[in-house]
Amino acid sequence: MHNRFVVSDWSAFAPGLESREQWLAWARAPHLPEGEQAPALAEMPAMQRRRLERLGRMALQVAWRLQPEPEPSVPVVFSSRHGDITRTFQMLRGLAGGEPLSPTHFGLSTHNAVVAQYSIARGLTGNYLATAGGVESPESAVTEALGLLADGEASVLVVHCDDLTPPDYVCYRDEPEAPYAWAWRLRRPGEGEAALSLGPAGEGAQAASAPALLPHGLDVMRWFLSGEPDLVAPVSGRCWNRDA
Repeated sequence: MHNRFVVSDWSAFAPGLESREQWLAWARAPHLPEGEQAPALAEMPAMQRRRLERLGRMALQVAWRLQPEPEPSVPVVFSSRHGDITRTFQMLRGLAGGEPLSPTHFGLSTHNAVVAQYSIARGLTGNYLATAGGVESPESAVTEALGLLADGEASVLVVHCDDLTPPDYVCYRDEPEAPYAWAWRLRRPGEGEAALSLGPAGEGAQAASAPALLPHGLDVMRWFLSGEPDLVAPVSGRCWNRDA
């Protein structure tokens, strides 16, 4: 079955949550991360690091931790619901005020700009792409990764991240928001090996009826760390499962 996979390694970052121990404790008592903290991303040259907003720093930090040594041929799937919306909003506000558009800022605001910066810094020669699927952006990323595994790739790096939307967008928010990023290294399961899967909702699996505590993208990470058997995506009804 092509919808089964193993997460062989993971990394995550949010304000106040950096180590694995902190994340595992958070998964047992989840809360919405808050704060202005951004990762140091000391691995990246300063000239390139200065081009990144907090979203990019979070995403590249968790990716770098899973690839401390360059792996140029390993595919990377980058996923974000909103992308670098802080930079985009700044440009839109400037345009509304009659200010000229900066080509540099525009180039860094596109949805694939963050993974492109990672590609340049790490010398990637393999497949890399960016996806956005609204609330279910993690599902879009893992679906792409499963396709790459089915095509014969040994492993795929999946990076999902999001940040707060600007206050002007508050009336459009349809889920809680928080700054966070996580990365999974995916591979195909071996014969008889326990695995995760992403597919149609299973019998008895139900979406939560109470208001969400977390953005869905962060709830996927909570589910992964918690050991819970399944998690239903809020729009499509697709279901994350783990082997019993």
